[in-house]
Amino acid sequence: MAEYLIVTGMSGAGRSSAAAALEDMGWFVIDNLPPALINKVAELGAAPGAEHERICFVAGRGGPESVAELVPAIAALRATGARVRVCFLDAADEVLVRRFEGTRRRHPFEADGVLGSIRQERALLEPLRADAEEVIDTTAMNVHELRDRLGAHFSPADGAGMETTVVSFGFKHGLPLDVDLVLDCRFLPNPHWVDELRPLSGLDEPVRRFVLERPEAAEFLDRLDGLLGFLLPAYAREGKSYLSIAVGCTGGRHRSVAIAEELGRRIAARGDAPRVLHRDLER
Repeated sequence: MAEYLIVTGMSGAGRSSAAAALEDMGWFVIDNLPPALINKVAELGAAPGAEHERICFVAGRGGPESVAELVPAIAALRATGARVRVCFLDAADEVLVRRFEGTRRRHPFEADGVLGSIRQERALLEPLRADAEEVIDTTAMNVHELRDRLGAHFSPADGAGMETTVVSFGFKHGLPLDVDLVLDCRFLPNPHWVDELRPLSGLDEPVRRFVLERPEAAEFLDRLDGLLGFLLPAYAREGKSYLSIAVGCTGGRHRSVAIAEELGRRIAARGDAPRVLHRDLER
């Protein structure tokens, strides 16, 4: 039976880039198909001898009417018993405004100005966002980072079990929007205030030792290790495909990076293969 992926989300959040990346991964991508035709195409995909087993629909470009039709179309597709996943691309309003101003494209929603159109679209898309198996925030992503993120979740090898991602970030740059668990390590002493450590990062051994050799860091990681020993199998039993754990400090360069790296090592020691990312390392 064919497998289906619905890529939708905010206009300007990267649907076209996602379509190109997924096509490179072997998905048969159909862009801008009217929602009313999704199940017609799915019937062809389910026919014996059908050529394509992994079909991606990139949807939501057609304005309010198209968005309204998409929710029942997805429900009807799921009613066939096929595996259907929804990936929602999002970004901060101010970033979407800049992207539209940069491309000079018209927004598909015609409200009062670009920002008004974005807010109207966001309100109408909320049911799809709530239904999505994966929400990807592209606010601070370039096209290569988006490709990597999609590859982690939707490449042909993604059926091997739950995919775990650990990401470090800085609270002063905002919370990640697309994570399941958020951990705050700002209670640890900050290497930023040590002159010789300030230009380094949590990937450098002096900073790593400064952070991890603190008794409170060791206790924090040991307690967290025990919690994850319970949570990871529990999430997997419930059928969760992806788990994202965010570790934050003030700027996202020192403490959170060192803790995220160590957390990734501990998760790997349990037999998993987590991805460790550092969102704000270069800021």
